[in-house]
Amino acid sequence: MTGRRLTSLLAYVTTAATGASLLTGCGVLPGATGGSREPVTVMTWAPDQTRATNMPGMPAMAQTFARWVNSQGGIDGHELRVLTCNEQNSTAGAAACARRAVREKAVAVVGSYSQNGRAFMAPLEAAGIPYIGGYGIAEDEFTSPLSYPVNGGVASLVAGHGMQLADSCERVSLVRPDTASGDRLPELLDSGLRKASHQRAVDIPALEDSAEYTEQADRARTRAGGEKGCVTAVLGERTQTFFDSFRRLPEQEKKPGTVRISSVLGSVDQPVIDRTGGPHSPFEGAFVTGWYPAEGDKSWEPMRKVIQEFAFVDNRVDPADAGVQTTWIAYTVLKKVIESIDEDEITAWQISHALDRGERIDTGGLTPSLRWKYEDLLGAPGFTRIVNHEVTFQVVRQGRLVAQKPGFVDVGETVLSAP
Repeated sequence: MTGRRLTSLLAYVTTAATGASLLTGCGVLPGATGGSREPVTVMTWAPDQTRATNMPGMPAMAQTFARWVNSQGGIDGHELRVLTCNEQNSTAGAAACARRAVREKAVAVVGSYSQNGRAFMAPLEAAGIPYIGGYGIAEDEFTSPLSYPVNGGVASLVAGHGMQLADSCERVSLVRPDTASGDRLPELLDSGLRKASHQRAVDIPALEDSAEYTEQADRARTRAGGEKGCVTAVLGERTQTFFDSFRRLPEQEKKPGTVRISSVLGSVDQPVIDRTGGPHSPFEGAFVTGWYPAEGDKSWEPMRKVIQEFAFVDNRVDPADAGVQTTWIAYTVLKKVIESIDEDEITAWQISHALDRGERIDTGGLTPSLRWKYEDLLGAPGFTRIVNHEVTFQVVRQGRLVAQKPGFVDVGETVLSAP
């Protein structure tokens, strides 16, 4: 057997073995020895194989990151060990993952997704474990003193989306989850729309795990009107299902494009556009607000290189996926904080203390520089821990998400103005 074929076979076997344990419960990624310093154990969780939003790429990206840094001797000589857990989109699942992190002596939870903030933050806070770079979907991520968000969460996305729509849409219908976290979205969207003295958006709650949305789609289109009307949906993984129902409305089939559609990153991203037809996707021409630069931006090149070399055949690790991108940024924060501590043993307290004292993190242009000192916090009610309140305005052109306008847009004042 040639060396090339043997290497490929070993890569495949390694990936299959680690993948088998990834989100079926909780797994751990062993890595190369990082030297004489003590290993560092962290956890990344996300829901998988549920009826609502799934984010399997986040734990998969965490494992890819660990393989990369361990191949270079670890982080400042520390082997990085990654625990993974299926959060199951449930309070019980989130609490179980958090308790597992405590039992396994994780020093941080990094780059994870959960809507069940109250369920997971209480165990972490009791053990003093910091939560770095969660996806930004749970309000507790922006209120807990042990949470260090890398983006402005759904609050910044939706407030920014209102600003993006304000110049193009005279009437807006918002379809959003009928959940506690979804209840805040109309106020946030309206805060952005007010920048152009718009009326309030029509609020249309919907079940997060519905198999079809014909009734909500018809109502959204009717209330948005015709030309200069916009329908925006923020339903996570079910956004694609909603717009499929929207596209199938009888009048919409006859006169497609009379109402413009829009959404935010995570509900619509490049993988969704690719799956639904690329240039022929129903999302062609849609407005999308994101946290980070568009997927084709050169600032993502270091992440793409790591994925290419260390994700092997794991197709969950898509560089265009918002969860994968957030996990990369979160682990970048972890790496730089551990390097700044420069100790033989790393504890949860050392990590949170380094972040609290003002360690400034450069993410290579993917976000503004991040720092979590008191004066850096936005302080918006319900979102006090936001330090990155910048978003990007994007649009789908010829099947690709591209920048509608260059650079970042600061939405801090807009979030602060939300009721």
